[in-house]
Amino acid sequence: MQTDYKTINISHHDGIALLTIDNPPVNPMSAQLEKDLGDGLKETLAHPGVRAVILTGTGKNFIAGADIHKLQSLKTREEGFQMGWTAAKLFSAIETAPKPVIMAINGNCLGGGLEAALAGHYRVAVPGAVLGLPEVQLGVIPGAGGIQRLPRLIGLAPALEMITFGRPIKAGEALALGLVDAVVEPDELLPAARQAARRFISGELRREQRMTRNQKDKLAKAEEKKALIEEFQTRNAKKFRGLLAPFKALEALEKGLTGDIEADIRRDVELFSECAISPIAKNLIGVFLNTRASGRHPRIKGLEPAKIKKMAMLGGGVMGSGIVHLLLQNGFETVLWDIDEPALQKGLAAVRKTFAYPIKQKKMTEAALEELLQKHLATTTSLEDLQEADLVIEAVLEDLRVKQDIWKKLEEICRPETIFGTNTSALPITEMASVLKDPGRMIGLHFFNPAERMPLLEIICGRKTSDQTLATAVAFARNIKKFMLVVNDGPGFYVTRQLIALFAGLPYLLADGVDLVAIEKAVKDFGMPLGPASLEDLTGIDIGYHVNQTLARKLGERYTLHPLIKRIYQTGGYGRKTNAGYYDYSGEKPVPNPQVAEVIRQFQQEKGIVPRSMEAMEIMDTLLALGINEAALMIEEGICDRPADMDLALINGAGFPAYRGGILRCADAWGLMAVYEKLLDLEKRYGPRYRPAALIQEMAESGKTFYPK
Repeated sequence: MQTDYKTINISHHDGIALLTIDNPPVNPMSAQLEKDLGDGLKETLAHPGVRAVILTGTGKNFIAGADIHKLQSLKTREEGFQMGWTAAKLFSAIETAPKPVIMAINGNCLGGGLEAALAGHYRVAVPGAVLGLPEVQLGVIPGAGGIQRLPRLIGLAPALEMITFGRPIKAGEALALGLVDAVVEPDELLPAARQAARRFISGELRREQRMTRNQKDKLAKAEEKKALIEEFQTRNAKKFRGLLAPFKALEALEKGLTGDIEADIRRDVELFSECAISPIAKNLIGVFLNTRASGRHPRIKGLEPAKIKKMAMLGGGVMGSGIVHLLLQNGFETVLWDIDEPALQKGLAAVRKTFAYPIKQKKMTEAALEELLQKHLATTTSLEDLQEADLVIEAVLEDLRVKQDIWKKLEEICRPETIFGTNTSALPITEMASVLKDPGRMIGLHFFNPAERMPLLEIICGRKTSDQTLATAVAFARNIKKFMLVVNDGPGFYVTRQLIALFAGLPYLLADGVDLVAIEKAVKDFGMPLGPASLEDLTGIDIGYHVNQTLARKLGERYTLHPLIKRIYQTGGYGRKTNAGYYDYSGEKPVPNPQVAEVIRQFQQEKGIVPRSMEAMEIMDTLLALGINEAALMIEEGICDRPADMDLALINGAGFPAYRGGILRCADAWGLMAVYEKLLDLEKRYGPRYRPAALIQEMAESGKTFYPK
């Protein structure tokens, strides 16, 4: 029997063939694997001495998805159909094979991996295996039979959740649902698979009865199916807003699950190909690939990060307690410092509160939390107790002198190699580090609230931050499972300044007669979690006012506060914390605040402006143009120069819709010449805030894009 396939190894013993997938790094369903698997199965099944086949993977992966780069490269529906149909035919060949095929699921079984497993006649998995159809997260649907086979095994209701949300499940849940037939320890996996094979050989199990296509007990009747799908779609309409794949998956389920599974699968492949060439899929695939590549910064290539074992956290407030949660959750020995014992006790209470959600979800017990705190968290009011820390993170009062004073003291206490990380959201890292003998050891670690849940960590390099410090900070970010954006020091860093800029068009639109509610709706319909006014009310109009003043002092005329903002600030309503801002929060639901509405009306009247309607797209163009321009300005200033990371930061730190790819993806799709011309028009109408960055003009005139074409 041939054994020289590139991606699989074949052996057989006592009439049972074992096909082991070995396609590093994660055993993706690549074109080569499809060919090898097809040829290997054909050869194995034709061998007269083989009576059953076992398919398994290597390491921690059975088959973990598809070849993402191949998916990204698809340009036509025909190419997409060919990709899906090749895999679909392979899996149907497995399902209809003349001999039983047992799936020994040794680890991650995702996407095409689960579609392959569904085609088997028996499935046994290890406890650590994760099974799922995450294709919708890349903007496509399972296109090789998974949509038609999964509901036959587990029923329509749970299949809807797994398919339309891409939700993976663990082996235990898969067993309870009927997705796998047995769960065994890793060293028992192949023996259990061989035992199943012998049950087929003996006739105890019958291959025809075990074909997934023949399972009908869990399928809903036609009317029940229709009602389930309609109710599910209505209930999740907001979650699916802006997406394509969930609706195509629902269409596949609604039209499918018939007696002709091959026709149903062919329809699925056609729907897959429609999704695969859509801009939404291209954007989501780009986000996925960029996320996988994040942190590979040229400054730290080849550098070995220092080992971080013991952490110190300065301050147990909202941010500090969230960071402590992260540290404990990821296995770090942690010391929490605060100014006095009452502050420490308050900080400990805040840390416990951050674990309320996992306890409520029964992912943790109160007893386990207390054990974690007792074993891994120490508290102190003495800076001397931090001398053994490998990394100290500070989240104390946002006052430069207070922070500098603490760092000066710690420099005399901590080892020379200890890294100093400040969680400041606005203070200059370079100036903060200037009081140190070795400013190269300091770096900004800007977490986002709530720190234990928000996925982004903005890493800010001061002018003298060393490459070694940066390398260690990046490794630390990975260890606490954060997406990281590396930027250079500058006012507002990247995320804060970009978010301010993205919504800075609000007062210009309001002053120009555009309705507040229309602006809010346009932004939410675009896919942002909050409109600009709602966000201002949440973060505090007073805070935004002072931050904007700071930017104006540091960055010049372009950032001068709009006079309408000054008048709104002077009303004394600062948002939710005062129960009134742009909205009035005194009732059951927020409604536009009459006091602010009157301020806007008077301002318009003084300027001779009358209320006017504006299309949602024009509203968004006015806001996006400013955000794109700000990104270009920050690239010019050397704050950051990696568009992929910049886009990911806005997605992970500010809720920019992933299916749009990021603000610079939007710029490329819009066209830089169109962006430039829009900015020129808006500058004439609204003034210097909209003056195009030199980089925008240069890119427009030379036909460049932020991303390689």
